Amino acid sequence: MQSSESIFSTLKVVDFASYIAGPAATTILSDFGATVVKVEPPGIGDPYRYFYKSPSNPVSEHNYPWQLTNRNKHSLALDLKSPTAKEVVTRLVQWADVAVVNFPQSVKAKLGLTYEALSAMNERLVYADVTGYGANGPEADKPGFDVTAYWARSGLMDVTRDGTSPPTMPIPGIGDHATACTLYSAIVTGLYHREKTGKGSHVSTSLIAQGAWASALWLEGWLGGAQIDSPRTRKTPPNPLLNPYQCSDGRWLLLFLLLDKDWQRLLEAVQIPSLHTDARFSSSTARAENSAALVQILDETFSRYSLEYWKQVFDECRVVYGVVQNAEEVVRDQQMYANDIFVPLERPHGNATHTINSPLNISGVPKTEPRKAPELGEHSVDVLRYLGYGEEDISRLVSEQVIEQFSLRD
Repeated sequence: MQSSESIFSTLKVVDFASYIAGPAATTILSDFGATVVKVEPPGIGDPYRYFYKSPSNPVSEHNYPWQLTNRNKHSLALDLKSPTAKEVVTRLVQWADVAVVNFPQSVKAKLGLTYEALSAMNERLVYADVTGYGANGPEADKPGFDVTAYWARSGLMDVTRDGTSPPTMPIPGIGDHATACTLYSAIVTGLYHREKTGKGSHVSTSLIAQGAWASALWLEGWLGGAQIDSPRTRKTPPNPLLNPYQCSDGRWLLLFLLLDKDWQRLLEAVQIPSLHTDARFSSSTARAENSAALVQILDETFSRYSLEYWKQVFDECRVVYGVVQNAEEVVRDQQMYANDIFVPLERPHGNATHTINSPLNISGVPKTEPRKAPELGEHSVDVLRYLGYGEEDISRLVSEQVIEQFSLRD
């Protein structure tokens, strides 16, 4: 059960959570060597196991979301609703350094997985709780998901659209993975607190809090009465030099020019003499006031040549820009491999030879090589043996359907 030597090689984690934010936080812990036992209900397991079949996702016969979020873990299929499960939970919690939950408040109480219940079993336990809308207030018990609590509720979905066009659905899990990093940070802070005091603690975050933090730069202004602009469009942006433009081959690039010297570099790159003397564009204020006219000129200019042409010209003139990469380009991006953002799997998963690394690194500290995510109940018996159960007790728990052993499924 113990991981190979790494920074968290002696850390023991029980993951009671489902879907993305909570489990992704324990994935980061496992990347640094922690032993993580994922508790799932028998029968279907974590419903996230089937999310890859949702029509909103890229089609594949391989369960890539599950692999990403649950690599390196040990699956224990345990019926938490069974009264007999309480003895297993007690042993798990007494064994663990960290427990992660994400059930609504009423469900945690019903299952006996509140902080008060678990900390009474292990006073050194760091209890990590992630919710949709926080632990207090009238919506504390409301189910919260990435798109509802993080994107929609925080205002991000409203401001990340073009003008009055309808809100669009983002890639699933953006807010979840950001929240996972925050929860990981809270867990590590809780572990540091335990080093100082010898006591565990209750650490937490929420999707709505992470959404507010993500949009904090503008939200801070709104809290202080800053003016909320009318809907922004690509054709009439507040800053036409901070805007996407389409090239002749249909590809898009993003200008990111904030200073007067950036304007001079753009003039050198686009080679339009009239822009040098046009009073409408003589300062940042003038360019903002005449943004629609400048966007029209730049649209016509960029549409004359391909993306590769503009990349070469911009690099020569030191114009700051970004390429709006497509999926094929992203997975071939050498920066991703050179910086260990994409890392090799211990064994290929379907057609995949690499996976996405967690975004935290410590110089000189190795991470665990990503292993295959577990099948439901793959480690149920092993976990119980590790917790001190004998074969007779294990057989009893299996026969009573308190736990489920892994078997090949269709």
